[in-house]
Order: sequence, then structure tokens, then C-alpha cells
Amino acid sequence: MGYPKAELSLVFTDDEHIAELNRRYLNRDGPTNVLAFPMTDATQPDLHTSMLGDIVISLDAAIRDAQGLGESFEETVDRLLIHGLLHLLGYEHEGSAQEAQRMEEETERLLDMMARSDAFNIRSR
Repeated sequence: MGYPKAELSLVFTDDEHIAELNRRYLNRDGPTNVLAFPMTDATQPDLHTSMLGDIVISLDAAIRDAQGLGESFEETVDRLLIHGLLHLLGYEHEGSAQEAQRMEEETERLLDMMARSDAFNIRSR
């Protein structure tokens, strides 16, 4: 993805904690499945760091999402992780349908890469 030495912080939590973060930092009520907090943004163009930011995933929400989507818990966590990572890299989905489509396509591309990588690793053991 063009960031060979980048780092990120990953937090797995519950609905209660993510709802508090959602309220405190985004002024939104209730839990969500994933939050992303970039280390830099357009207001800090001169800040050079290998730290991309923080991704917070609610495992409670991931369980619900997996059941609703008919996919495994692991697949859902992978999807949420990619979603958060794309936000850290500047992707958005709330601004326009075109941006949402671009983010969805990149999500599917990365999920496909992960699935192929997992299949290779299983066969090579």
C-alpha cells in the first residue's frame, strides 16, 4: 500500500468503550463497529511520522455484523480492520457515492489479497 515501515495502534474493545470514544471525539451517540484516528491530517502537513494512527474495533459489534452478513467473525474483523486502515490512509465514504465506491472497491481488493494469502499459507504448512 506504499507504507512499508508504517505503524498503527490497534485496540479491540466492547460497545460501551467505543460508544464513549465515539461521543467524546466525534460527538456521535452510541456504539459503532470501528473508529479510526489518523495521526496526521491536512492541518499538519509538516508532521512526518511512521505512525499512521489508531484503529478501534468493537468486538461486540463485530459479532453482530458477522451474524448479519453471514460471514465468519474473523472475516468481519478483517473487514473492519481494512475499513479503519483505509480511513487512516485518507479514504472516505460519507462525502460522495464515488468516494464510497472507491473505498468499497479497495476494501474488496484487500480482502481478496488476504484470502489468497491465507489459502497459500494453509497449503504450504
